[in-house]
Amino acid sequence: MNVHTPVHRVAIVGTGTIGASWATHYLVRGFDVTATDPGPTAETALRSYVEAAWDAAASIGLAPEASPDRLSFTADLRQAVADADFVQENAPERPELKVKLFADIDDATPPDAIIASSSSGITMSVIQAECRRPERTVIGHPFNPPHIVPLVEVVGGTRTAPETIRDVMSFYAAIGKKPIHLKKELPGHVANRIQAALYREVVYLVQEGVLDVADSDDAVSWGPGLRWGVMGPHLLWHLGGGEGGIQHFMDTLMPRMVASWQELGIPEFTPELKEEIVGGVLEEAGGRSVDELAARRDAMLSALLAVRAQHDPSGPSATAGRGPKEEA
Repeated sequence: MNVHTPVHRVAIVGTGTIGASWATHYLVRGFDVTATDPGPTAETALRSYVEAAWDAAASIGLAPEASPDRLSFTADLRQAVADADFVQENAPERPELKVKLFADIDDATPPDAIIASSSSGITMSVIQAECRRPERTVIGHPFNPPHIVPLVEVVGGTRTAPETIRDVMSFYAAIGKKPIHLKKELPGHVANRIQAALYREVVYLVQEGVLDVADSDDAVSWGPGLRWGVMGPHLLWHLGGGEGGIQHFMDTLMPRMVASWQELGIPEFTPELKEEIVGGVLEEAGGRSVDELAARRDAMLSALLAVRAQHDPSGPSATAGRGPKEEA
């Protein structure tokens, strides 16, 4: 049985968008964070990201001793992870790179530390292939941006120890995340597969001329998307079944839904369709920059999380303010 060290020091490997967002989250939750990235401007970009994202992240949960000054940076991977209790890796999605990187991290990290990957599609069984201690390696895939969105998908590889799954689930929950444990590995994990299935139909409807780009966005964000922000599809169908609940829905409405699955489309992603989507999105953006739109998104998501915490005290936002001393 593995015994993992209580987490006080976090190492961030790779400081692109996901890594920088993770760093912000861990800093806001009161950890000492050491980041590493080989990019020549990585440290400057990381510190700028943390400064810009701090207020939004802090509005969700700020530990008493949290400070961006607890962030340190080194371009030396081995130095970054040498005293880490928890490593969050965020390197590019290339299997050969991840395999080599995890072997190096495994070699340089204290043996009782956990090593998690933010990989969005590569399985841990692949990534841990050359690790000497693969039992402490695990997927901890966030949803962008991790300093705002609580969901983390947790799934081990064939050589990951059950104790590692248990401890990483507890760790993420203690710092305001909403971890879900995937019982099986599969490429793309779960949430990306769900949104890929939805987006395939959205693109099909655009290609067929049923909706333009802006209307198809409205069809999701002002309809089912609003409901999905507070309840998942199964529970919503329970409400959709009226007084008979989910049993009535399954008996009377589900057969028609199953029949409709045969009518869902698979678009042909042509250059013309690509151009139509790009043009439609830029028109929808109305001249606002990506950073401006991201700030607007994050402000609304923070407000939604506050409302959910008010109505559901058992949710992840209820852990706001917890620091490393309160979890183990």
